[in-house]
Amino acid sequence: MLVALVTMGLSRLKPAAPTVERSTVWVDTVKRGSVLRQVRGLGTLVPMEGSIQFLPAVTEGRVDKILELPGAQVKADTILLEMSNPQLTQEALDAQWKLKAAEADYKNLEVALASQVLAQKSLSAQAQSEYSQAKMQADIDSELAKLGVISQLSMKVSNQKAEQLATQSDIEKQRLVNSSEVLKAQLQAKQAEVEEFRALAQLKQSQLDHLRVRAGIDGVLQEQTLKIGQFVTPGTTLAKVVQPQRLKAELKIAETQAKDIQIGQPASVDTHNGVIPGHVVRIDPSVVNGTVTVDVTLDAKLPQGARPDLSVDGTIDLEKMDNVLYVGRPAFGQEQSTVGMFKLEPDGNNAVRAQVKLGRSSVNTVEILQGLKEGDQVILSDMSRWDSYDRVRLE
Repeated sequence: MLVALVTMGLSRLKPAAPTVERSTVWVDTVKRGSVLRQVRGLGTLVPMEGSIQFLPAVTEGRVDKILELPGAQVKADTILLEMSNPQLTQEALDAQWKLKAAEADYKNLEVALASQVLAQKSLSAQAQSEYSQAKMQADIDSELAKLGVISQLSMKVSNQKAEQLATQSDIEKQRLVNSSEVLKAQLQAKQAEVEEFRALAQLKQSQLDHLRVRAGIDGVLQEQTLKIGQFVTPGTTLAKVVQPQRLKAELKIAETQAKDIQIGQPASVDTHNGVIPGHVVRIDPSVVNGTVTVDVTLDAKLPQGARPDLSVDGTIDLEKMDNVLYVGRPAFGQEQSTVGMFKLEPDGNNAVRAQVKLGRSSVNTVEILQGLKEGDQVILSDMSRWDSYDRVRLE
């Protein structure tokens, strides 16, 4: 009977609580108060729109000289490299000569047409003069006929001659007007031809000028991978120039934390050489590898050493939570979930598992909705090794 009672008692004993070294776990105290809810993500500095200049090849050519290397400070008119294209050089010269020939033809035509107009003006003036004389003679003959000095027939002949010369004068005037219109039309046609040759010459000269590649903006030469003797085709990117003081942060935020981010929310970016305030300006609608890209514009001057592609840490302020129960963020469990956490007993040497309902989370803290009260101490470290135990002992 004694052996049976001992056996029954031993079977009802709970397994001994495992021992955990206190120095290996992180213990925090539940508090009540205001918490700034934040999310954090890693990212890089990238040029803003309008602060980056890609320099493509306008025409094909061979690289002859490389005058600047990546990292160099450049001005807008700084020549980065020089290329050559003998065929383009010849085409530019041919276009210039054709333009000069067309301009000379235009001048010759202008002079020739002007001479024709002057000749027509002379004919018109002569016709007008002859008409005026004939009109005067007709008027005189009319008066003489009234006095009976000359016959009526002579008077009629004089009047008919005056009318004929009047018609001839009108015709010459119309010819003068027509010759002026013809002059304008022919000069306009010739001018269009000249402008066509001028446009071609300007195009060839522009292509020739682009063989000397200039930075285009003040900034830093970031990329230039060409080599002397290399042949490039139109559209090939020759270099990239950026303005280092016009950068933004491109942060990668975990998809689960990005749902509450809004345009305009304040943020801070740590460049590892200073923290810069900023605000959210764009949220990428797509998810890549479990993260969402968030663009943050920087509201203060960048520190020394800031440059494109520099790795940064970014923090975005989501909201301020007032009068909430909170604790340090545990190493396990997501927000709005229920997790098992070891809560220290009053003696501080033992911890018992408690079911805790988590609320909204921040970078370093999480809201407690149920299962804990203010002043409770809980273990935040990963305790998955002791999932099969409801109690542990701290030493």
